Formats: sequence, structure tokens, C-alpha cells
Amino acid sequence: MTPGMDSAVRVLLGDDHKIVREGLKMVLADDPRVQVVAEAETGPGVLDEVQKLQGPQGIDVVLLDIALPGMDGLDVLQALRKSWPDLPVLMLSTYPEKQYAVRCIKLGASGYLNKSTDPDELLGALHRVAAGGMHVTPATAEALASLVSQGRTKTGIELLSHREHQVYLLLTQGHTVTEIGAQLNLASNTVSTYRARILEKTGTKNDVELALYAQSLGSGQSASKN
Repeated sequence: MTPGMDSAVRVLLGDDHKIVREGLKMVLADDPRVQVVAEAETGPGVLDEVQKLQGPQGIDVVLLDIALPGMDGLDVLQALRKSWPDLPVLMLSTYPEKQYAVRCIKLGASGYLNKSTDPDELLGALHRVAAGGMHVTPATAEALASLVSQGRTKTGIELLSHREHQVYLLLTQGHTVTEIGAQLNLASNTVSTYRARILEKTGTKNDVELALYAQSLGSGQSASKN
């Protein structure tokens, strides 16, 4: 149900770093109208908690990280949209908005925030999406506008499919083909095929150039897990 004026916004935290979850709980505790009702450190764990709480019956917003073990945040988002289409999901990540915000919103997220965001903006976003709205920052709005202005042709990272984007993300974090295959449950040769497509679409020749390409897009965190 949509939270009323007298009821707290019930939040599920999905992040694999305990220190991040504890920090978020401290921030959210400053607002008596927000209550953390569950938390999970893996993608499957998020889905399990949502199932236990019966989606919108027990949760008003899922605050979800992108880089989760077992099942990344984008896959979790897609699974939530299929099983609980009325449950708002607010993405929170270290990755730059111009790379990931549009992708998340296209997959059904109600908004996207960087982890460096001001606590007041985070709380405002939670209340907004819990009430059925969208939270779009100026950077996200600019990225969305660029997709439709003057019929712009997609280039580079925008050409990547969802699975290619997952592989791209892990490659720029320094993972090997074998490690990526294990994390995404794919054969190594399949990952190698995705890698070749990624290099072609981004115009890079190897993993080093790909990492530099990611940094040029503002992904200073791409070499480390968020």
C-alpha cells in the first residue's frame, strides 16, 4: 500500500557491504517517517526478503545497490519488476549517473542516486518513490534528454545489451573471463564472446583500453567494486 502521512516508509536495504548498510541505517534513523524493515547482502537475498514480506504488503521501497554477489542489482531489479511490479525500487550506487541511471530507469527503477548524495536528498527520494513518484536528478534528466534529442544515434556503452553491460562492468572492475563466468553462471567461451562484442562496440582493443574508456565516461570507480 502507499504509505500515508502517519505511517513510516518501510525500506529494504540491499547492499553487500555491512558498513554501507549500517551507515544508511544511521541516515534513515534521523527520519522517524522511515523504517528499515529488512536488509540483504546478496541479490538472491533481496528477492528472498521481498518474498518473505510479501512485496508491497510489507515493504514500500527497495533501496538497491548495483554490484551484488550472486545476482547483480540490475537482474534483481528485473526480477522484482516481474514478480512485484508495484514495488518501487530506488537504485543507489557509486557508479556515475550518465552511465547507469538511464539503464536502471529503462529497466523499471523509480530513481537512481549516487552513494555520495546528500542524506536529505536520499530521504526525499525515498518518500517520493514510496508515494508512487519518480526521483530524477539533474544529471539523470540530462542523460535521459540526450537519448531523445535530435534523434541521436546510440554509440559505445549505450549499444551494449543487458548481459554485455554486466560483463563490461565486471571487466572494468578487473575480473578475469573465468571469474566473470563463475559470477554470471556463464561458460568462459560465452564470456569471451561478450567481451569481443564489448570491445567492438566501444572501439577498444583490450581490457586496459576498456578500463580507460570507462574512466573517460566518468567511471572513476570502475576499477573497484562499489
